[in-house]
Amino acid sequence: MKRLRTTAVHGGRDDLADLGVHAPPIDLSTTYPIPDQPEGGHALQHLAEGAAHAASPVYSRLHNPTVARFEQALAALEGTSAAVAFGSGMAAVTAVVQAACVVTGKPHVVAVRPLYGGTDHLLSSGLLGVRTTYATADRVADAVTPQTGLVVVETPANPNLDLLDIAAVVAQAGDVPVMVDNTFATPVLQNPAAFGATYVLHSGTKYLGGHGDVLGGVVACAEEHAGPLRQVRIITGAVLHPLGGYLMHRGLATLPLRVEAAQRTAVDLAARLDAHPGTGLVRHPSLPGADPAGLVGTQQRGPGAMLAFTTREDPAAVVRRLRLVTPAVSLGSVDTLIEHPAALTHRLVPDTAREESGVPANLLRLSVGLEDVEDLWDDLDQALSGHCEEDYIKSSSSDFREPAASH
Repeated sequence: MKRLRTTAVHGGRDDLADLGVHAPPIDLSTTYPIPDQPEGGHALQHLAEGAAHAASPVYSRLHNPTVARFEQALAALEGTSAAVAFGSGMAAVTAVVQAACVVTGKPHVVAVRPLYGGTDHLLSSGLLGVRTTYATADRVADAVTPQTGLVVVETPANPNLDLLDIAAVVAQAGDVPVMVDNTFATPVLQNPAAFGATYVLHSGTKYLGGHGDVLGGVVACAEEHAGPLRQVRIITGAVLHPLGGYLMHRGLATLPLRVEAAQRTAVDLAARLDAHPGTGLVRHPSLPGADPAGLVGTQQRGPGAMLAFTTREDPAAVVRRLRLVTPAVSLGSVDTLIEHPAALTHRLVPDTAREESGVPANLLRLSVGLEDVEDLWDDLDQALSGHCEEDYIKSSSSDFREPAASH
């Protein structure tokens, strides 16, 4: 089996030598010639039933070679037999819920907060005809019923970096499939399928693409679960554009290097922020007490490049003073991004539920990029120091210093 960096570079490229090319081609065809119409009909039937490929792609809503190469590469990185790409991360989440709950007639979901705000809103909205019970990670088994079709978790959690024991949740779920959002960790740092997860979800818009210029989502899973996801994709039309598939495939080649470099900077910044008088609670798995279960080094190969911190003053004022760090939603880009979850990504999560899951109103989420750490620190320091007393001694109050309870 090839090692991570080699797989990242070479995954999904097995057919290039036969094609006589070095870079993966972008197939922009929306339709394909079918001189033998009966044969084309059989191909359409196979694809509509969830097959990964057929004698002809027939139509780009059914199959696209460029997107398929990205799927093969991502599956190789996640250690699964298949992956299915979608037009966005939310399209991917929706497809998993539809395949696991709606199609099977088990319209109940158990979810562990915090989750990405869009996922949380989708599950609580009832839009897909499912009912969701929110539970803590240690009470998943109590929430599962005969009507439960899916358990949904995210680790590290968006936005507060809570860590969750995937194998423990899978054991509690029993026969119910578990979906793990692996966007924050990426396949570089964590492979949830190795711990029993049925679906491994990524917003490919983030680290996989890595440059803030492509929208997409992908689910890595076993082939038996990929078929129903392809059927949902075909019926709903939630396809990934070939250019998006090409850009995310290209992004995988540098993914290990980008994640490792950003992670080093995040560890440094987390320690500095933890000592800054302008912050309260600082959340990063590298900090003392942040990983009581010892998941970093066992389940997760590193603490990652995402961090979060509360501010002593209005977080909006801190963000307004930043000059280098970009105030924007999304994450995983080459440049550093900051956002206020309560105002943006988690705005649609009820305040009480958000607070109870460890996401206070004054929390800022930082996606660390590839800039020089000293330049980033200079910007964060001046933004946080706007109203700090020089002789301020940081409080040791548990309201600020203790990690949130494990979820």
